[in-house]
Amino acid sequence: MSLLSPLPLLHSFSSTVATKSTASRITATPSKLRFSVVNATPENGNSSGRKNDRDEDPSFNPFGFVTDNPSSRSAIQLPESPAEDGNVGQMLYRTEDKGKEYGSTIKSGKLRWFVRETGSKESRRGTIVFVHGAPTQSFSYRTVMSEMSDAGFHCFAPDWIGFGFSDKPQPGYGFNYTEKEYHEAFDKLLEVLEVKSPFFLVVQGFLVGSYGLTWALKNPSKVEKIAILNSPLTVSSPVPGLFKQLRIPLFGEFTCQNAILAERFIEGGSPYVLKNEKADVYRLPYLSSGGPGFALLETAKKINFGDTLSQIANGFSSGNWDKPTLLAWGIADKYLPQSVAEEFEKQNPQNVKLRLIEGAGHLPQEDWPEKVVAALRAFF
Repeated sequence: MSLLSPLPLLHSFSSTVATKSTASRITATPSKLRFSVVNATPENGNSSGRKNDRDEDPSFNPFGFVTDNPSSRSAIQLPESPAEDGNVGQMLYRTEDKGKEYGSTIKSGKLRWFVRETGSKESRRGTIVFVHGAPTQSFSYRTVMSEMSDAGFHCFAPDWIGFGFSDKPQPGYGFNYTEKEYHEAFDKLLEVLEVKSPFFLVVQGFLVGSYGLTWALKNPSKVEKIAILNSPLTVSSPVPGLFKQLRIPLFGEFTCQNAILAERFIEGGSPYVLKNEKADVYRLPYLSSGGPGFALLETAKKINFGDTLSQIANGFSSGNWDKPTLLAWGIADKYLPQSVAEEFEKQNPQNVKLRLIEGAGHLPQEDWPEKVVAALRAFF
């Protein structure tokens, strides 16, 4: 079955992103604009001031598609251009060398990780390890880790197993995508990378992002400080529709093979539309094979959301967690409301400090990396 076979079923919710005419006029960068300005059009999206359809229903529809979105138009074969950008082979040829800035493949046990690295072991201010969430990859941290190394830090950002450019083993053949296995694999990777404890940890996102937080709770002596970007942190944290749909028998298998799943998820939680060259990178693993989709499917099936969120909420509460903790929170997140961060801070006000990032959504490191860098530099 073609990886793109689900796509003809996609339908439009075009009010949520920039129109074609708007996208062609994009010239400014998000760092020059405030999210609250009604008529501004940031580099990678639309801030028209219209009420967004997803404001009322934040759940993600994996089959949502916007024909006016230039990043999506190049992901499929459109009727008016049957031999152009939508051809999968041409797409792979165009994107296969993209998105590997600062990265290399590292062998850890039987697994191969793709790891980005900036700075050096001699960096004067210590080591930062950046952990991404699902269904994205370490590519989201490229700008932040580059600027943090300029500030004197040694930075690592791995693609979790099953994501990005790392190995995606078939379940049952050496890796089953459970929390325990992710923790064990992460421990081995840190050893191979010779990351000295305690180090600084940055975590963002769902599923594997949550496993980054539960790993920290099990290894507090290895963490000097932790910065948490938009992540589910309380038992009341909403679960996006994508992860619910992945857990539905048969429908999950169909959903996970949507070639534009990752970029649609990113845009669904953000006030912006990804530029085409960025969307290419998030899309590439799902175009290359069915492995990433099935890895995501297996991870979503294996996680116990209630148990994991209880671990996080209780583990970081007063009396249980005494490490300095920063919440750098994109306030335009369509998946996780600001109230999640505020509730989390109240559970441990002595050690947890909240810093709101205006103009950023679910992936603040992608939406507005300059503000994330400013927050991290002040904290670390």
